[in-house]
Amino acid sequence: MFNRLPNFILAILSAVLLSVSWFSPFTFLIFIAWIPLLIIEDRISENKLKLIGLSYFTFFLWNLLVTWWIYFASFGGAALAIVCNAILMCVVFMIWHRLKQRLNKPWGIWLLIPIWLGFEYGHTLWDLTWTWLTLGNVFAFEHHWVQWYEFTGTSGGSLWILIINILLFQVLKTSTFSSKEFLLPLTTIITPIVISYSLLYVREKEKNNTSMFNTLIVQPNVDPYNEKFYYSPEIQLHNLLLQIKDKLDSTTDFLVLPETFLTEDYTEGYENETFSIPFLRDSILKFYPNLTIVTGASTFKVFKPGEPLSSTARRNGNSDTYFDYYNTGLQLSLNTPYNYYHKSKLVPGVERMPFPALFKPLESLAIDMGGTMGSLGTQDERSVFFSHNKQVGIAPVICYESVYSDYVADYIRRGANIIFIITNDGWWENTPGHRQHLAYAKLRAIETRNEIVRCANTGISCFITPLGEIEQATPYWEKAIISKKVGIQNNHTFFVKFGDIISYISSIIAILLFLLSQILRFKKKVA
Repeated sequence: MFNRLPNFILAILSAVLLSVSWFSPFTFLIFIAWIPLLIIEDRISENKLKLIGLSYFTFFLWNLLVTWWIYFASFGGAALAIVCNAILMCVVFMIWHRLKQRLNKPWGIWLLIPIWLGFEYGHTLWDLTWTWLTLGNVFAFEHHWVQWYEFTGTSGGSLWILIINILLFQVLKTSTFSSKEFLLPLTTIITPIVISYSLLYVREKEKNNTSMFNTLIVQPNVDPYNEKFYYSPEIQLHNLLLQIKDKLDSTTDFLVLPETFLTEDYTEGYENETFSIPFLRDSILKFYPNLTIVTGASTFKVFKPGEPLSSTARRNGNSDTYFDYYNTGLQLSLNTPYNYYHKSKLVPGVERMPFPALFKPLESLAIDMGGTMGSLGTQDERSVFFSHNKQVGIAPVICYESVYSDYVADYIRRGANIIFIITNDGWWENTPGHRQHLAYAKLRAIETRNEIVRCANTGISCFITPLGEIEQATPYWEKAIISKKVGIQNNHTFFVKFGDIISYISSIIAILLFLLSQILRFKKKVA
């Protein structure tokens, strides 16, 4: 089928198959999406420049077709994500290609798996992180197939995809097309799906939660471009009171508001000098003393004289005062101290200039989607918000952070037993971006088997069960308020207990393979 097509058409075909897989109901195409690219590599393995050009074109087109919507938030951010991510993918592909050539063994094709998975994991750890197109994310649109992510995480999906593509490529390469040759790849596709449906889904469906907490999600639907940072805090909070009227009562345990809902920038520790915090305390919390509010805010930390400065610290005018600016998750309740978490997985080129210590003079090019110039600050450790009775541990996941499986699982290791995702997806307008972002949250629910409370400024807000099923999804770009009794989970999945083992092992193998490649290269030069 593919063997007679020209290389350029194959490159386009691979990109289209990869891209279309991100749109349900075409997810199954991911199982053949790499085959055209593997055929190109096999055909022109000696023509390095041509292979670089065609593979980069494939990866660039894939990135463009799936994530073009970043443009609405930031043209620079879109360019960085699409162009640079394609370059990184191309480099990784060529590293595998060169190693395969130097080894000159039939099994060399299988080395693509640890090298690619090692790249996907490494891509989560540095300042240029952009893991939207991690292969395993594609099953967010068919979450019933991957209930076994509770053991493997998203990397298990990436492994599954590459194994099947390589098996099918080898079958096509033989040109015999016998039914026996297709038996192994078909079994490899079907078996995990059957296990997911017949065993894991049924088992999880039968579980019952004993502890239930009334949770109210508010979707204020404030236009982030034309209203959010222009309306006064008084107006926004007054609108909040109108929206929750007749919805909030003494049985409500949690009130959840979206990312950067409190737009009144303030210094942490000086909450009483703001309008917003005393207003929430006096207008809501005093009447509902058992209520906990989780919201997004914009906050500052002022560095004390002599205190070591972070790489993102900014100077306050011409003074000797330095500060960090944060996209913050904030927990408020009447009888406990305020709790803060600073968003730490930041969008490169949009919320943070990559490697700020190195590119400090260029940091003004990083435009925070909260309306402030410059790179945002972060924190090293996850912060878990505990309820006043210590029964509930909340993972305050902010927007883009919900894309990271091991990162979110770390909240659960630190004592969280429910996940609150607060986000503002209105920057992307009504494009596939906000729907992809929502779908990825389903994978976090499966990996941790925790219920997710998702509050989005402009939608889609919802509840997500530990099976990854969405409940009470709100319309996009409409005011909405939804409530549910959510359950907590105190049993850790294999993935939470042991982490992303597939990625850890793949990364080690990838490093060893890279070293082997350099040794072989050196031996060839000496010879």
